[in-house]
Amino acid sequence: QVQLVESGGGSVQAGGSLRLSCAASGNSYTRRRMAWFRQAPGKDREGVAAIGSTGGGSTYYADSVKGRFIISQDTPKNTLTLEMNSLKPEDTAMYYCAAGPSPLYGGDSWDYKALYFYWGQGTQVTVSS
Repeated sequence: QVQLVESGGGSVQAGGSLRLSCAASGNSYTRRRMAWFRQAPGKDREGVAAIGSTGGGSTYYADSVKGRFIISQDTPKNTLTLEMNSLKPEDTAMYYCAAGPSPLYGGDSWDYKALYFYWGQGTQVTVSS
């Protein structure tokens, strides 16, 4: 069984930065892909960034966050991190850590929610203008 626990959310002004962390437990084969998703009120949950544990740890980003957010993982510590810079009010959402067993190859499916079997409870990020 995989457990994911997010931390690091909060409130920040536009242009500021936040760092989200996700502590993961469970067998590593169940976490070959890990990602951050977010959901704003009244909107669908959308992929923010993903990283694979194989193939050199390839990373993938939503166009809306490219150049501002960085996803990384510390494998020995079982920790997933999302560095968020130059935050905008439209980044306001609940952010979720997610994990799945299928490897990330090519990135075509990096934001397919159905391929992420495990989800954290979420951490709120609020960006004010």
